[in-house]
Amino acid sequence: MLSNLRVAGLASGMDTESIIKDLMRAHRMPVDRLQQNRQFLEWQQEAYRDINTALRSFRDQAFNMRLQSTYLAKSTVVANENTLKATAGSTAVPGSYTVTVHQLAAGVSKGSQTALSDNKKEDGTVKTLAEQFTGLSGTIAFELEGGKSQGSPHSFFFDTATATIHDVVSEINNADLGIKASYDATQNRFFLTTETTGENQYIKIVSDESRFLSFGSGGDSGDTALQLNLETGVVYQGRDALIDFGDVTGLKSSTNSITVNGISMDLKAQDTTTISVARDTEAVFNTIVKFIEDYNTTVQTITDKLYEKRYPDYQPLTDQQRETLSEDQIEKWEEKARSGLLRNDTLLSGLAGRVRLTMSGVISGLNSAYDTLADLGINTSADYMSAKLEVNETKLREALQNDPEAVMHLFTKSSDTDSEKGVAQRLYNDINYGMQQLMDKAGSYSEFSLVDESFIGKKLKDIDTRINNWEDRLVKMEDRYWRQFTAMEKAIQQMNSQSMWLMQQFGMSGQQ
Repeated sequence: MLSNLRVAGLASGMDTESIIKDLMRAHRMPVDRLQQNRQFLEWQQEAYRDINTALRSFRDQAFNMRLQSTYLAKSTVVANENTLKATAGSTAVPGSYTVTVHQLAAGVSKGSQTALSDNKKEDGTVKTLAEQFTGLSGTIAFELEGGKSQGSPHSFFFDTATATIHDVVSEINNADLGIKASYDATQNRFFLTTETTGENQYIKIVSDESRFLSFGSGGDSGDTALQLNLETGVVYQGRDALIDFGDVTGLKSSTNSITVNGISMDLKAQDTTTISVARDTEAVFNTIVKFIEDYNTTVQTITDKLYEKRYPDYQPLTDQQRETLSEDQIEKWEEKARSGLLRNDTLLSGLAGRVRLTMSGVISGLNSAYDTLADLGINTSADYMSAKLEVNETKLREALQNDPEAVMHLFTKSSDTDSEKGVAQRLYNDINYGMQQLMDKAGSYSEFSLVDESFIGKKLKDIDTRINNWEDRLVKMEDRYWRQFTAMEKAIQQMNSQSMWLMQQFGMSGQQ
């Protein structure tokens, strides 16, 4: 058990606290070195993880470049965009198509034919149903059916003395019938509307003895409380869109969006128009150029770390050193201390070499004039050490015009043999491999586990254990020093007391 009794120089006059602090500062040097090593590892771990984040973003693009759909972009031209708008997908066949829109999809919307009485009193409070609608009293009941209930009507009951029009709206909406109710308090109109369009959407008042929503069946027209033009027992049905696509007639859609033969159309009006579909080589060109730009950015991120200058004299600051520096000085010091943490790192240099070989390699078995990126006009820059690629735009456009299929296969070809895999296929695998190596070394920002089993993570854990052990030893060491100095103070105090007694004895002897 550690002693809490500490006597600081009362007898000796020594600055015991400063002496012990200086002694402990010397003993803390191994701990300071461990903490510096820990800080260095944390910075290095962060640098590795930043690289991994950059690789993850680029890997997503490499994944897209593996897909044939990326190189099958199509452009569309619609003769009359007032009739429809169209977008061609990767499976659309180039050509000209005639489309006739016979009917647009619609839902059902029924609203009050005349303005209803105000639903608020003079004091601003909401009226009950009985107060708002003359002739309503007691409990009203009705059954309502919609596209989601499909022959299973929902029964509603409202006490007109307490319920309001807003209660009616809320309960109809909560019933989930495929019908939405609303009340426009500004216009004093009530609305019933199907949630979506199509012939499967409908509104049906199955029963309504109080004539709250509908008038009687069999043409018995008349006023209803909500002034809705609805007849009991009648199905008010939506309709599907109806089009002809070339010589294919009678195509239906429950909405005004329909896809036929890879062409997605948004229908606008009933009419006939033509859609022209062609390969969009410019879109493919832009995709490839963007891919090369992002490749260069990613490679630059790696090479910047590989060649970043290291300042070995700038080690992580100890707590004591921080106390003597300003915030600005600390920031500038740490900027140099963190520089070059991954300089000449074998893991990063290996990854950079792999992707470089992939981007300059030959794809075997293509049997075309384009089996390297260089054949497309994509070459390493004059600064060979940078590993950046430059695009000859004229040559790339010519390749896309001359043989777009060959360009696609150069990037996307699949094979069990590595030398026959397309550029994007190889690159995707390279990046995945590199990311896994980085995670094995430094873990990941997105780790779900609270335990970091990476190489650096285990080293940090080991250092933490050693620091904790040292801290325990230092506490005991400091307590021992205090006990020793305290014992010294007590001894001095005892000697002083004895000296005083002797002096008193000699004084008394002299007086005799």
